[in-house]
Amino acid sequence: MDIKHIQNPSFLKELSIEELKELSEDIRKFLIETCAITGGHIGANLGVVELTIALHKHFNSPKDKIIWDVGHQSYIHKILTGRSTQFNTLRQYKGLCGFPKLKESEHDVWEAGHSSTSLSAAMGIAKARDILKDQYHVVPVIGDGALTGGMALEALNNIGHDRTNMTIILNDNEMSIAPNVGAMHNMLGRIRMNQGYNRLKLDAEHVLSKLPGGSRLRESADRIKDSLKYLVVDGAFFEELGIRYIGPVDGHSFEELEDALKAADSINKPVLIHVVTKKG
Repeated sequence: MDIKHIQNPSFLKELSIEELKELSEDIRKFLIETCAITGGHIGANLGVVELTIALHKHFNSPKDKIIWDVGHQSYIHKILTGRSTQFNTLRQYKGLCGFPKLKESEHDVWEAGHSSTSLSAAMGIAKARDILKDQYHVVPVIGDGALTGGMALEALNNIGHDRTNMTIILNDNEMSIAPNVGAMHNMLGRIRMNQGYNRLKLDAEHVLSKLPGGSRLRESADRIKDSLKYLVVDGAFFEELGIRYIGPVDGHSFEELEDALKAADSINKPVLIHVVTKKG
């Protein structure tokens, strides 16, 4: 399709999986051609094409708040929210900003420019929503490198403690501006190696939610799972914080992304979806 005809993300809800895949390729081609002229964070954005499309297909921005940590990976978000015709001015004086910008679009709800701020912002937005008794989703998207930041870890602790309802997307591409190190990086590496268990868990939750009395069955299954999780998966770190863990999910598979997002919708507590992507 002609990328420059996109005005808002609502059209995504009508597209089939095959059409979404075609759109992904068109967006990648557009980004490569544009950034070859203007420069920009091309690798980070090529890695989140399917993820960004899936988020905008599933949620309803700007009512639902999608918050990009750092924001350098928001080019596809900008394309899907009607700014593709401005990409020839990307990062130019008085042109399209390379990061989310409140004055640019109602779809941009947070400005940062440095890492590890999205979870704190998401908690504040979600708390305001709950105080005002409003109803919308809050969806911070944070990378594995940014998740090691102290501000992000403090926010995780508070989100889990307060059971603040949101869907956290962990974009795990194993890369940052420098090599990722430390215990969090090592733990995520172990989780990536245990995809069979987590795929089975996601499938089981999806099936149980559709059965009569499925919520009670799932509660029973959760108690069994809680007894075993320490033996088989490091996702227990997030579970112990009070955050339900889903993943790892293939960040380039629309089917897996949609299954994970639907599973998260049925959980009335903070959820972290661990999405594995390839940068570039």
